[in-house]
Amino acid sequence: MVVLFEQKHDVGGQWLFDPDVEKEDPLGATKFMEVHSSIYNSLRLLSPREIMGYTDFPFLVKEGLGRDTRRFPGHRELWLYLKEFSVHFGVRELIRFNTRVEYVGMLEGNDLKWVVRSGKLDDDIISSGNGDVNDVDYDLSIDRVERNGEVVEEVFDAVVTWKRKQMHSHVYRVPQPFQNQVVVMVGNSLSAQDISMELAGVAKEVHISSRSQKNFMEGFSKVISKHEKLHLRPQVLFFFVPRS
Repeated sequence: MVVLFEQKHDVGGQWLFDPDVEKEDPLGATKFMEVHSSIYNSLRLLSPREIMGYTDFPFLVKEGLGRDTRRFPGHRELWLYLKEFSVHFGVRELIRFNTRVEYVGMLEGNDLKWVVRSGKLDDDIISSGNGDVNDVDYDLSIDRVERNGEVVEEVFDAVVTWKRKQMHSHVYRVPQPFQNQVVVMVGNSLSAQDISMELAGVAKEVHISSRSQKNFMEGFSKVISKHEKLHLRPQVLFFFVPRS
């Protein structure tokens, strides 16, 4: 059994538009952001819809009230596509919305199982974690569930997480912080290609993880083939976290 924890009230991540930014710290000084998405109301896709969809679930034009049939639609149309994807493949039923992971650790006396504590957020709170445990995927069986008020403690056979540096392109500004580091770029969008080129100038290695090499522009493919620091990799299937 797989359980996904999502702090927002719906799927979409960056594409889940939130117009209410009144409670957000203008300087981003709080530990947990009230609004995760950076989408503004008039934003449209820079890339055409045919390269924005998954290969096994194309981003097709949908007719109907409120649908955007343009080749470069507005952000809401992509969010609707992601919702349809989550329903079509049964992902939505695996997600616990409005839930924040508070703690992850090994089960005492058993180094093969993990304790996970999560808390239910109020429906009107929309948060995004900035800590070590962010967008955590949980795999295999659940042995025990204990409820203590709004906190849920569960034991899992495996936990997928990432404790090293991770960031979305939303907060990328300059390449210098990645000096001599090994970087994995997940995705091959236009922004990912731009950032990869910048990072190649300072990083030790840049590995670009893409679900399909067909989506690369011909010019960028030639750049990768000639640049010793740029490496094209297949889509990331899982992360292995070594025991300390």
